Amino acid sequence: MNIEQARFNMIEQQIRTWDVLEPQVLALLAIVKRENFVPAPYKSLAFIDTEIPLPCGENMLMPKFEARILQEARVEHHENILEIGTGSGYMAALLAHKGRHVTTIEIEPTLKELAEKNIANNSIDNISIELGNGAQGWMGTGSNNAPYDLIVISASLPLLAPEFLQQIKIGGRIIATTGEAPVMTTQRITRTSETTYETVNLFETNIKPLRNAATTSHFQF
Repeated sequence: MNIEQARFNMIEQQIRTWDVLEPQVLALLAIVKRENFVPAPYKSLAFIDTEIPLPCGENMLMPKFEARILQEARVEHHENILEIGTGSGYMAALLAHKGRHVTTIEIEPTLKELAEKNIANNSIDNISIELGNGAQGWMGTGSNNAPYDLIVISASLPLLAPEFLQQIKIGGRIIATTGEAPVMTTQRITRTSETTYETVNLFETNIKPLRNAATTSHFQF
């Protein structure tokens, strides 16, 4: 397989056609090598429009979904980012190349170990991988704790836990996919003041649910 031709085809045929047109995002897809984050048995699927199996029954999201999330997140170089659901570490790697620091939370020790290996092998030094349950967010400690500039939830939620809304700065964003299969909506939620939030529906999709996600919420925004 000609890897660079396959990458080019992925970008042109899958990602551009899903309204991902920001030059910096498209360029980053050639810098962060997706194939380096795909488990060895599935390397041949690295550039295919499909989810890729990971250990513990999890998966990598489709390339077009990852790219669209990166574009819609509007990451700035100074930003402190929280990701929920590390997986293989690929999304964290993309975010880390655009932001200042990424804290990513993984509930499965096996996946945490896999992601740590992938991140190290790709010489990325502004990612912290934490083992834990991030279904209600993550306060963190030290200089990279909440509130965050951006939270990206790399799985779906029936409803967004209200804790997430308190863990972003004013002007900060949450990228979350909410709803039930087969139709879910990916949204960008921006905190506009101490008490107000603006929600934009980005696109419809259907992705794997986050473990331990909240099923009820009394928070209105």
